[in-house]
Amino acid sequence: MKTRLTGDSGLELSAIGLGCMGMSWVYAESERDDAESDRVIKRAVDLGVTFIDTADLYGPFTNEELVGRALAGRRDEVVLATKCGLVPDMSLYPTKVKVTPNGRPEHIRASIDGSLRRLGTDHVDLYQLHRIDPEVPIEESWGAMAELVAAGKARHIGLSEAKVEHLERASAIHPVATLQSELSLWSRDPLADVLPWCQANGVGFLPFSPLGRGFLTGTIRSADQLPPSDFRAQQPRFAPTALERNLRIVDGVEKVAQRHDATPAQVALAWVLAQGPHVVPIPGSTRLAHLEDNVKSVDLELGEADLVELDGLPAPVGTRF
Repeated sequence: MKTRLTGDSGLELSAIGLGCMGMSWVYAESERDDAESDRVIKRAVDLGVTFIDTADLYGPFTNEELVGRALAGRRDEVVLATKCGLVPDMSLYPTKVKVTPNGRPEHIRASIDGSLRRLGTDHVDLYQLHRIDPEVPIEESWGAMAELVAAGKARHIGLSEAKVEHLERASAIHPVATLQSELSLWSRDPLADVLPWCQANGVGFLPFSPLGRGFLTGTIRSADQLPPSDFRAQQPRFAPTALERNLRIVDGVEKVAQRHDATPAQVALAWVLAQGPHVVPIPGSTRLAHLEDNVKSVDLELGEADLVELDGLPAPVGTRF
């Protein structure tokens, strides 16, 4: 597996990571299988995937336990990342997913201890603030995150879905190792300002949902395929009319894939990888077959003409959330 240095932090990751959210949270409950997830995580490490990403929110809390069990005896082989700062409203779940930011220093300090206990480790390699809390100055939240580095509970700290303003204010207090945000062929907003800022300032960029929450694989052709318990059924881009129009994007990805004897997922991931040497996508794989397919994207070289064609695909219909 190829590796990438994600900016100035010295944090070296496999060129593609493994996002574990879908193993425990928000996607269709029928797709969850702890035994299969355990196999996927272990197989990922066997294949050289060294970056494993989770969060206390997922499950909630149960995903960290799953990851901890799967990595028992292999902790030193991976760069382990988790997150804090989002609190779920379980009274509405799974009918509706609602979360509230909590960036108070006391919440952050308590959260890391819970995560370390569930993961079965004494430190994480990357601790991320899941969302900026608009009620708490970023300086206070980030100061608490920096305390965890000083205490040895986290090697590096990062942000998720932060704007350039937040990145600048946080980096004035303590280095921001990484930024995690959504980036794919149907979510390209970070290309305008956030991704260039990260590249210019030595911050690694970790795209979540690089496969458009599974849409870019070409396996979702109708809104009827998503049960009510799947949070995508609530999202504007997966509404019947929008989804039908968004298939134009998938058709374009499939066209490039056919030329390379590749899968649409591999092309979609290769496009993300082509956005910069500091970019490490973290697709969520819940099945061994999906994992094996995604890992092969690292060796897919898209030509300039391919990238121009993909860049020219239509913008998605519907907002992200």
